[in-house]
Amino acid sequence: MVIVTPRRLYHGTGPGPITPDGCAVDHYAILTPKGEPEHIHAAIPEGASILELGAGAGRITHSLLALGHEVVAVDESPEMLAHIKGTETVCSSIQTLALHRRFDVVLLMSFVIETADDGLRRAFLRTCREHVADDGCVILQRQPPEWYDTVQPFERDGGDGRVVRLAEVVRPEPHLLDLTLEYTVGERKWTHSYLSRRLDDDFLEAELGEAGLTMSGFLNGDRGWVRAVPR
Repeated sequence: MVIVTPRRLYHGTGPGPITPDGCAVDHYAILTPKGEPEHIHAAIPEGASILELGAGAGRITHSLLALGHEVVAVDESPEMLAHIKGTETVCSSIQTLALHRRFDVVLLMSFVIETADDGLRRAFLRTCREHVADDGCVILQRQPPEWYDTVQPFERDGGDGRVVRLAEVVRPEPHLLDLTLEYTVGERKWTHSYLSRRLDDDFLEAELGEAGLTMSGFLNGDRGWVRAVPR
């Protein structure tokens, strides 16, 4: 008999605390924005209230605050949230969040929406809908669908003193990637392995529809940043 070990959705290794989705807190704490806050700022009203889901160590949070927005930062890792200063933080998983408040913008970045767990993705989207104002918007970050066809292992300078290496790319099923990334800073090294689900436009629109949202456009030409609004 051949025993097949189920693939884990997420797995991480390295020094310091590792979050349930495999992210290394010490690694995230050194990351700086690469233009994302300004990109978001240009697409939303001045002074908008923002619910940032999966805020991590505040890489985007602090810049959005500096740009004049009110931000509530949510993460399931207290170690991540300890790095966020100057605003309200909420320690919670995305799928169980229930603030009973509405925001002008709900932000879900870092490709969180591409989880290979369909039920979890739908729970994420329901949380987005429950917390966005009826005249507000949800901003999602995904990989452009075509990226799934072409991505291959690489090594590059990731900025912030890091070397980033995509060590392994496996395509176990259509629309699914099994990825392992390595991050090196000096003598420190972390790995992050995860399953990622390709989100074509039609598929994503159907997923949004089940949550009471609809796609209303893109923030950029490659369709990696998606705007959705309540139906």
